[in-house]
Amino acid sequence: MKKVMTWALALSAMAGGLVSCGVDVPKEKESSFETITVKKSDIEMPVKFSAKMKGQSDVTISPQVSGQLMRICVTEGQQVSRGQVLFVIDSRNAQHDLQSAQANLQAAQANLQAAQAQANSAKLEYDSNKNLYDKKIVSSYTLENSQNTYRQAMAAVSQAKASVSQAQSAVSRAKVNLGFCTLTSPVAGVVGEIGVRAGDQVSPMTQMTIVSGNRQMEAWFSLPESMLEEAASSGATRQDRENYIDSLPDVTFIMKNGTEYIHKGRVTTLTGMVDAATGSLSCKALFPNPDGLLYSGVQGTVVLPFNFKDVMVIPQNAIVRLQDKSLVYKVKPDSTVTAIVVTTTDAGNGKDVIITSGLEVGNRIVTEGANNVQEGQRVLFPEAPKKD
Repeated sequence: MKKVMTWALALSAMAGGLVSCGVDVPKEKESSFETITVKKSDIEMPVKFSAKMKGQSDVTISPQVSGQLMRICVTEGQQVSRGQVLFVIDSRNAQHDLQSAQANLQAAQANLQAAQAQANSAKLEYDSNKNLYDKKIVSSYTLENSQNTYRQAMAAVSQAKASVSQAQSAVSRAKVNLGFCTLTSPVAGVVGEIGVRAGDQVSPMTQMTIVSGNRQMEAWFSLPESMLEEAASSGATRQDRENYIDSLPDVTFIMKNGTEYIHKGRVTTLTGMVDAATGSLSCKALFPNPDGLLYSGVQGTVVLPFNFKDVMVIPQNAIVRLQDKSLVYKVKPDSTVTAIVVTTTDAGNGKDVIITSGLEVGNRIVTEGANNVQEGQRVLFPEAPKKD
Protein backbone atom coordinates (compact mmCIF):
# COMPACT_ATOMS: atom_id res chain seq x y z
CA MET A 1 0.00 0.00 0.00
CA LYS A 2 2.87 2.33 0.78
CA LYS A 3 4.43 1.52 -2.62
CA VAL A 4 1.18 2.44 -4.44
CA MET A 5 0.96 5.75 -2.58
CA THR A 6 4.61 6.45 -3.28
CA TRP A 7 4.12 5.89 -7.05
CA ALA A 8 1.02 8.10 -7.07
CA LEU A 9 2.88 10.90 -5.31
CA ALA A 10 5.77 10.49 -7.73
CA LEU A 11 3.54 10.69 -10.78
CA SER A 12 1.80 13.73 -9.35
CA ALA A 13 5.13 15.38 -8.72
CA MET A 14 6.27 14.60 -12.27
CA ALA A 15 3.11 16.13 -13.74
CA GLY A 16 3.56 19.19 -11.58
CA GLY A 17 7.18 19.40 -12.65
CA LEU A 18 6.24 19.25 -16.33
CA VAL A 19 3.74 22.06 -15.89
CA SER A 20 6.22 24.15 -13.93
CA CYS A 21 8.80 23.57 -16.66
CA GLY A 22 6.40 24.90 -19.32
CA VAL A 23 5.69 21.52 -21.00
CA ASP A 24 2.13 21.30 -22.54
CA VAL A 25 0.00 18.41 -21.28
CA PRO A 26 -2.23 16.97 -24.12
CA LYS A 27 -5.85 18.03 -23.81
CA GLU A 28 -8.94 16.27 -25.18
CA LYS A 29 -9.42 17.39 -28.77
CA GLU A 30 -12.90 18.50 -29.79
CA SER A 31 -14.02 17.34 -33.20
CA SER A 32 -17.40 17.51 -34.97
CA PHE A 33 -19.17 14.32 -36.16
CA GLU A 34 -20.76 14.11 -39.58
CA THR A 35 -24.51 14.68 -39.46
CA ILE A 36 -27.42 14.98 -41.87
CA THR A 37 -30.91 16.42 -41.69
CA VAL A 38 -33.61 13.84 -42.34
CA LYS A 39 -35.81 14.56 -45.34
CA LYS A 40 -38.08 12.67 -47.67
CA SER A 41 -37.19 11.64 -51.21
CA ASP A 42 -38.03 9.11 -53.92
CA ILE A 43 -36.00 5.93 -54.29
CA GLU A 44 -36.01 2.89 -56.56
CA MET A 45 -35.62 -0.20 -54.43
CA PRO A 46 -35.08 -3.72 -55.77
CA VAL A 47 -37.56 -5.98 -53.99
CA LYS A 48 -36.84 -9.72 -53.90
CA PHE A 49 -39.41 -12.52 -54.11
CA SER A 50 -38.93 -16.27 -53.88
CA ALA A 51 -39.93 -17.81 -57.20
CA LYS A 52 -40.22 -21.16 -58.92
CA MET A 53 -39.68 -21.73 -62.63
CA LYS A 54 -42.14 -23.55 -64.83
CA GLY A 55 -42.08 -24.19 -68.56
CA GLN A 56 -44.63 -22.07 -70.36
CA SER A 57 -46.09 -25.20 -71.96
CA ASP A 58 -45.37 -28.13 -69.66
CA VAL A 59 -47.22 -31.15 -71.10
CA THR A 60 -47.96 -34.42 -69.36
CA ILE A 61 -47.42 -37.37 -71.70
CA SER A 62 -49.94 -40.21 -71.28
CA PRO A 63 -51.01 -42.83 -73.85
CA GLN A 64 -54.43 -42.76 -75.50
CA VAL A 65 -54.51 -46.55 -75.88
CA SER A 66 -53.60 -49.49 -73.69
CA GLY A 67 -50.81 -51.88 -74.54
CA GLN A 68 -47.27 -52.99 -73.83
CA LEU A 69 -44.55 -50.35 -74.01
CA MET A 70 -42.11 -51.61 -76.62
CA ARG A 71 -39.55 -48.81 -76.86
CA ILE A 72 -38.43 -45.63 -75.06
CA CYS A 73 -36.84 -43.32 -77.62
CA VAL A 74 -35.58 -40.50 -75.35
CA THR A 75 -33.71 -40.03 -72.09
CA GLU A 76 -34.46 -37.87 -69.08
CA GLY A 77 -33.27 -34.29 -69.55
CA GLN A 78 -33.03 -34.64 -73.32
CA GLN A 79 -33.94 -31.65 -75.45
CA VAL A 80 -36.60 -32.68 -77.97
CA SER A 81 -38.30 -30.96 -80.87
CA ARG A 82 -42.00 -30.81 -81.57
CA GLY A 83 -43.19 -34.07 -83.20
CA GLN A 84 -40.17 -36.10 -82.07
CA VAL A 85 -40.95 -39.72 -81.14
CA LEU A 86 -40.88 -40.34 -77.38
CA PHE A 87 -42.42 -43.82 -76.84
CA VAL A 88 -43.65 -46.72 -78.96
CA ILE A 89 -46.47 -49.01 -77.76
CA ASP A 90 -47.12 -52.48 -79.22
CA SER A 91 -49.17 -51.75 -82.35
CA ARG A 92 -50.04 -55.27 -83.53
CA ASN A 93 -53.62 -55.17 -82.26
CA ALA A 94 -54.10 -51.70 -83.72
CA GLN A 95 -52.73 -52.84 -87.08
CA HIS A 96 -55.08 -55.86 -87.07
CA ASP A 97 -58.02 -53.57 -86.25
CA LEU A 98 -57.03 -51.29 -89.14
CA GLN A 99 -56.77 -54.19 -91.58
CA SER A 100 -60.17 -55.51 -90.47
CA ALA A 101 -61.72 -52.05 -90.84
CA GLN A 102 -60.22 -51.66 -94.31
CA ALA A 103 -61.65 -55.08 -95.35
CA ASN A 104 -65.08 -54.06 -94.09
CA LEU A 105 -64.79 -50.85 -96.06
CA GLN A 106 -63.97 -52.72 -99.24
CA ALA A 107 -67.00 -55.01 -98.71
CA ALA A 108 -69.25 -52.03 -98.08
CA GLN A 109 -68.00 -50.32 -101.23
CA ALA A 110 -68.66 -53.49 -103.25
CA ASN A 111 -72.20 -53.65 -101.86
CA LEU A 112 -72.70 -50.03 -102.80
CA GLN A 113 -71.61 -50.69 -106.37
CA ALA A 114 -74.00 -53.64 -106.62
CA ALA A 115 -76.86 -51.60 -105.18
CA GLN A 116 -76.17 -48.76 -107.62
CA ALA A 117 -76.16 -51.26 -110.53
CA GLN A 118 -79.53 -52.67 -109.43
CA ALA A 119 -80.88 -49.16 -109.04
CA ASN A 120 -79.75 -48.28 -112.54
CA SER A 121 -81.48 -51.41 -113.96
CA ALA A 122 -84.66 -50.63 -111.99
CA LYS A 123 -84.66 -47.10 -113.32
CA LEU A 124 -84.31 -48.25 -116.93
CA GLU A 125 -87.21 -50.68 -116.48
CA TYR A 126 -89.35 -48.02 -114.83
CA ASP A 127 -88.59 -45.48 -117.57
CA SER A 128 -89.44 -48.10 -120.26
CA ASN A 129 -92.74 -49.08 -118.60
CA LYS A 130 -93.66 -45.44 -118.18
CA ASN A 131 -93.13 -44.86 -121.89
CA LEU A 132 -95.21 -47.97 -122.75
CA TYR A 133 -97.94 -46.94 -120.32
CA ASP A 134 -98.18 -43.57 -122.03
CA LYS A 135 -98.78 -45.45 -125.28
CA LYS A 136 -101.41 -47.62 -123.62
CA ILE A 137 -99.32 -50.74 -124.21
CA VAL A 138 -98.88 -51.83 -120.51
CA SER A 139 -101.21 -51.54 -117.57
CA SER A 140 -100.90 -49.25 -114.61
CA TYR A 141 -100.17 -52.29 -112.45
CA THR A 142 -97.00 -53.03 -114.40
CA LEU A 143 -95.93 -49.39 -114.14
CA GLU A 144 -96.48 -49.29 -110.38
CA ASN A 145 -94.50 -52.51 -109.83
CA SER A 146 -91.53 -51.15 -111.75
CA GLN A 147 -91.76 -47.88 -109.83
CA ASN A 148 -91.76 -49.70 -106.48
CA THR A 149 -88.81 -51.80 -107.58
CA TYR A 150 -86.90 -48.64 -108.49
CA ARG A 151 -87.71 -47.04 -105.11
CA GLN A 152 -86.51 -50.12 -103.23
CA ALA A 153 -83.29 -50.14 -105.27
CA MET A 154 -82.65 -46.46 -104.40
CA ALA A 155 -83.29 -47.23 -100.72
CA ALA A 156 -80.75 -50.04 -100.95
CA VAL A 157 -78.25 -47.57 -102.44
CA SER A 158 -78.81 -45.15 -99.54
CA GLN A 159 -78.32 -47.97 -97.03
CA ALA A 160 -75.14 -49.07 -98.81
CA LYS A 161 -73.81 -45.52 -98.75
CA ALA A 162 -74.43 -45.37 -94.98
CA SER A 163 -72.55 -48.66 -94.57
CA VAL A 164 -69.62 -47.26 -96.55
CA SER A 165 -69.62 -44.11 -94.41
CA GLN A 166 -69.56 -46.20 -91.21
CA ALA A 167 -66.77 -48.36 -92.58
CA GLN A 168 -64.76 -45.28 -93.51
CA SER A 169 -65.20 -43.95 -89.95
CA ALA A 170 -64.02 -47.27 -88.56
CA VAL A 171 -60.91 -47.10 -90.76
CA SER A 172 -60.23 -43.54 -89.58
CA ARG A 173 -60.58 -44.59 -85.94
CA ALA A 174 -58.28 -47.55 -86.51
CA LYS A 175 -55.69 -45.31 -88.11
CA VAL A 176 -55.91 -42.87 -85.17
CA ASN A 177 -55.52 -45.72 -82.67
CA LEU A 178 -52.54 -47.00 -84.63
CA GLY A 179 -51.07 -43.50 -84.52
CA PHE A 180 -51.63 -43.40 -80.75
CA CYS A 181 -49.18 -46.29 -80.44
CA THR A 182 -46.40 -43.86 -81.32
CA LEU A 183 -46.22 -41.03 -78.77
CA THR A 184 -44.58 -37.82 -80.02
CA SER A 185 -43.78 -34.56 -78.25
CA PRO A 186 -46.45 -31.90 -78.75
CA VAL A 187 -43.96 -29.12 -77.90
CA ALA A 188 -40.27 -28.39 -78.16
CA GLY A 189 -38.70 -28.74 -74.75
CA VAL A 190 -36.93 -30.93 -72.22
CA VAL A 191 -37.97 -34.44 -71.17
CA GLY A 192 -38.61 -34.78 -67.46
CA GLU A 193 -38.50 -37.87 -65.28
CA ILE A 194 -39.59 -41.01 -67.14
CA GLY A 195 -41.83 -43.09 -64.91
CA VAL A 196 -42.08 -46.24 -67.07
CA ARG A 197 -39.77 -48.89 -68.47
CA ALA A 198 -39.82 -50.90 -71.69
CA GLY A 199 -42.11 -53.89 -71.25
CA ASP A 200 -44.51 -52.15 -68.86
CA GLN A 201 -48.23 -52.41 -69.54
CA VAL A 202 -49.53 -48.86 -69.98
CA SER A 203 -52.98 -47.32 -70.26
CA PRO A 204 -54.52 -43.84 -70.56
CA MET A 205 -54.13 -43.54 -66.75
CA THR A 206 -50.34 -43.91 -66.96
CA GLN A 207 -48.24 -40.73 -66.68
CA MET A 208 -45.14 -41.53 -68.67
CA THR A 209 -43.25 -38.23 -68.45
CA ILE A 210 -43.58 -34.45 -68.69
CA VAL A 211 -42.11 -32.45 -71.54
CA SER A 212 -41.31 -28.93 -70.42
CA GLY A 213 -41.64 -26.41 -73.23
CA ASN A 214 -38.71 -24.31 -72.11
CA ARG A 215 -38.33 -21.78 -74.90
CA GLN A 216 -40.20 -19.43 -72.59
CA MET A 217 -40.10 -19.93 -68.82
CA GLU A 218 -42.61 -18.72 -66.24
CA ALA A 219 -41.37 -17.55 -62.83
CA TRP A 220 -44.25 -17.62 -60.33
CA PHE A 221 -44.01 -15.52 -57.16
CA SER A 222 -46.29 -13.83 -54.64
CA LEU A 223 -46.69 -10.09 -54.21
CA PRO A 224 -47.24 -9.41 -50.46
CA GLU A 225 -50.27 -7.54 -49.18
CA SER A 226 -48.14 -4.57 -48.10
CA MET A 227 -47.28 -3.94 -51.75
CA LEU A 228 -50.74 -4.46 -53.20
CA GLU A 229 -51.83 -0.85 -52.75
CA GLU A 230 -50.05 0.37 -55.87
CA ALA A 231 -51.46 -2.49 -57.93
CA ALA A 232 -54.97 -1.87 -56.59
CA SER A 233 -54.74 1.87 -57.24
CA SER A 234 -54.07 1.21 -60.94
CA GLY A 235 -57.77 0.50 -61.49
CA ALA A 236 -60.27 -2.34 -61.49
CA THR A 237 -60.78 -2.97 -65.19
CA ARG A 238 -58.83 -5.47 -67.24
CA GLN A 239 -57.33 -2.66 -69.33
CA ASP A 240 -56.21 -0.86 -66.15
CA ARG A 241 -54.39 -3.98 -64.96
CA GLU A 242 -52.78 -4.50 -68.37
CA ASN A 243 -51.58 -0.89 -68.39
CA TYR A 244 -50.17 -1.30 -64.89
CA ILE A 245 -48.34 -4.51 -65.89
CA ASP A 246 -46.93 -2.79 -68.98
CA SER A 247 -45.60 0.02 -66.79
CA LEU A 248 -43.61 -2.33 -64.56
CA PRO A 249 -39.85 -2.47 -65.17
CA ASP A 250 -37.93 -5.52 -66.35
CA VAL A 251 -37.23 -8.12 -63.67
CA THR A 252 -34.14 -10.19 -62.91
CA PHE A 253 -33.91 -13.85 -61.91
CA ILE A 254 -31.22 -14.88 -59.41
CA MET A 255 -30.31 -18.56 -59.23
CA LYS A 256 -29.96 -20.28 -55.85
CA ASN A 257 -26.18 -20.14 -56.18
CA GLY A 258 -26.36 -16.35 -56.50
CA THR A 259 -25.79 -16.26 -60.27
CA GLU A 260 -27.85 -13.70 -62.16
CA TYR A 261 -29.65 -15.11 -65.22
CA ILE A 262 -28.41 -13.34 -68.35
CA HIS A 263 -31.85 -12.48 -69.79
CA LYS A 264 -34.32 -10.04 -68.24
CA GLY A 265 -37.97 -10.97 -67.79
CA ARG A 266 -41.29 -9.16 -67.85
CA VAL A 267 -44.23 -9.44 -65.47
CA THR A 268 -47.12 -10.68 -67.61
CA THR A 269 -49.80 -11.74 -65.15
CA LEU A 270 -51.33 -10.57 -61.87
CA THR A 271 -54.02 -13.00 -60.75
CA GLY A 272 -57.32 -11.44 -59.94
CA MET A 273 -57.67 -12.88 -56.42
CA VAL A 274 -55.73 -12.42 -53.20
CA ASP A 275 -54.87 -15.59 -51.29
CA ALA A 276 -56.92 -15.33 -48.07
CA ALA A 277 -54.37 -17.43 -46.14
CA THR A 278 -51.26 -15.46 -47.11
CA GLY A 279 -52.71 -12.10 -48.14
CA SER A 280 -50.66 -12.19 -51.33
CA LEU A 281 -51.29 -11.87 -55.04
CA SER A 282 -49.81 -14.47 -57.39
CA CYS A 283 -47.70 -13.02 -60.18
CA LYS A 284 -46.02 -14.46 -63.25
CA ALA A 285 -42.91 -13.18 -64.99
CA LEU A 286 -41.93 -14.54 -68.40
CA PHE A 287 -38.25 -15.14 -69.20
CA PRO A 288 -36.80 -16.06 -72.61
CA ASN A 289 -34.77 -19.26 -72.53
CA PRO A 290 -33.08 -19.58 -75.93
CA ASP A 291 -30.09 -21.50 -74.55
CA GLY A 292 -32.10 -23.90 -72.37
CA LEU A 293 -30.37 -22.77 -69.16
CA LEU A 294 -33.59 -22.71 -67.14
CA TYR A 295 -35.56 -25.82 -66.21
CA SER A 296 -38.99 -26.45 -64.75
CA GLY A 297 -38.83 -26.71 -60.98
CA VAL A 298 -35.76 -24.47 -60.62
CA GLN A 299 -36.12 -22.19 -57.60
CA GLY A 300 -34.55 -18.80 -57.14
CA THR A 301 -35.33 -15.13 -56.59
CA VAL A 302 -37.14 -12.64 -58.79
CA VAL A 303 -35.86 -9.10 -58.30
CA LEU A 304 -38.41 -6.42 -59.17
CA PRO A 305 -37.43 -2.72 -58.92
CA PHE A 306 -40.13 -0.72 -57.15
CA ASN A 307 -40.33 3.07 -56.99
CA PHE A 308 -41.01 4.27 -53.45
CA LYS A 309 -42.07 7.89 -53.25
CA ASP A 310 -41.82 10.37 -50.38
CA VAL A 311 -39.88 8.13 -47.96
CA MET A 312 -37.14 8.90 -45.42
CA VAL A 313 -33.80 7.52 -46.63
CA ILE A 314 -30.64 7.61 -44.48
CA PRO A 315 -27.18 6.05 -44.83
CA GLN A 316 -26.62 2.60 -43.34
CA ASN A 317 -23.66 3.89 -41.29
CA ALA A 318 -26.10 6.00 -39.26
CA ILE A 319 -27.64 2.81 -37.84
CA VAL A 320 -26.22 1.33 -34.64
CA ARG A 321 -27.23 -2.28 -33.99
CA LEU A 322 -27.82 -3.11 -30.35
CA GLN A 323 -29.02 -6.69 -29.86
CA ASP A 324 -32.38 -6.79 -31.65
CA LYS A 325 -32.77 -3.01 -31.88
CA SER A 326 -31.73 -0.44 -34.45
CA LEU A 327 -30.68 2.92 -33.07
CA VAL A 328 -29.79 6.29 -34.50
CA TYR A 329 -28.32 9.20 -32.57
CA LYS A 330 -30.51 12.28 -32.84
CA VAL A 331 -28.82 15.66 -32.27
CA LYS A 332 -30.66 17.85 -29.74
CA PRO A 333 -30.68 21.66 -29.82
CA ASP A 334 -27.81 21.75 -27.31
CA SER A 335 -25.62 19.72 -29.72
CA THR A 336 -25.77 16.60 -27.56
CA VAL A 337 -27.20 13.31 -28.78
CA THR A 338 -29.86 10.90 -27.67
CA ALA A 339 -30.46 7.38 -28.95
CA ILE A 340 -33.70 6.82 -30.87
CA VAL A 341 -35.09 3.36 -31.70
CA VAL A 342 -36.09 3.13 -35.37
CA THR A 343 -37.50 0.52 -37.73
CA THR A 344 -35.98 0.23 -41.17
CA THR A 345 -36.26 -1.45 -44.54
CA ASP A 346 -33.22 -2.26 -46.62
CA ALA A 347 -33.08 0.01 -49.67
CA GLY A 348 -31.36 -2.74 -51.62
CA ASN A 349 -28.48 -0.58 -52.88
CA GLY A 350 -25.98 -1.62 -50.20
CA LYS A 351 -25.61 1.86 -48.69
CA ASP A 352 -29.02 3.19 -47.59
CA VAL A 353 -32.01 2.20 -45.49
CA ILE A 354 -35.59 3.43 -45.47
CA ILE A 355 -36.91 4.65 -42.11
CA THR A 356 -40.43 3.42 -41.47
CA SER A 357 -40.79 4.72 -37.89
CA GLY A 358 -38.86 6.51 -35.15
CA LEU A 359 -37.71 9.67 -36.95
CA GLU A 360 -39.38 12.77 -38.33
CA VAL A 361 -38.53 15.02 -41.22
CA GLY A 362 -36.14 17.75 -40.03
CA ASN A 363 -34.43 15.62 -37.36
CA ARG A 364 -30.64 15.88 -37.40
CA ILE A 365 -28.78 12.60 -36.91
CA VAL A 366 -25.19 11.42 -36.67
CA THR A 367 -23.90 9.46 -39.68
CA GLU A 368 -20.15 8.90 -39.89
CA GLY A 369 -18.86 7.82 -36.48
CA ALA A 370 -22.25 6.90 -35.03
CA ASN A 371 -20.79 3.70 -33.53
CA ASN A 372 -18.42 5.79 -31.40
CA VAL A 373 -21.04 8.15 -29.97
CA GLN A 374 -22.30 7.85 -26.41
CA GLU A 375 -25.63 8.98 -24.96
CA GLY A 376 -25.52 12.67 -24.02
CA GLN A 377 -22.23 13.30 -25.80
CA ARG A 378 -21.79 16.63 -27.49
CA VAL A 379 -21.22 16.12 -31.20
CA LEU A 380 -21.31 19.60 -32.72
CA PHE A 381 -18.70 22.23 -31.94
CA PRO A 382 -18.23 25.71 -33.37
CA GLU A 383 -15.43 25.92 -35.86
CA ALA A 384 -12.27 27.60 -34.61
CA PRO A 385 -11.59 30.99 -36.23
CA LYS A 386 -9.06 30.83 -39.02
CA LYS A 387 -5.73 32.55 -38.41
CA ASP A 388 -4.50 35.08 -40.95
